[in-house]
Amino acid sequence: MNPLHDEIKQLIIQSLNLEDIAPSDIDTDAALFGDGLGLDSIDALELGVALQKRYGLTLSAESEETRKHFASVRALADFVEANRTK
Repeated sequence: MNPLHDEIKQLIIQSLNLEDIAPSDIDTDAALFGDGLGLDSIDALELGVALQKRYGLTLSAESEETRKHFASVRALADFVEANRTK
């Protein structure tokens, strides 16, 4: 298991107040939006802010590239790994 994947799952749960979900309930490769975890655009903003605070990332809400990074926990972890400043 990748510790960063677990860390991001915890961050998703905490920043979005998903009380009934455990990190093990979130599939690393499942979509975070739509049919996967079912997050919406407000969740994306909150998660983006949490990622910026936690890892010192710079995200652009309008960027198509940013949407790709939010596709799954694995995609987010890859982005964090490549761009973190904290």
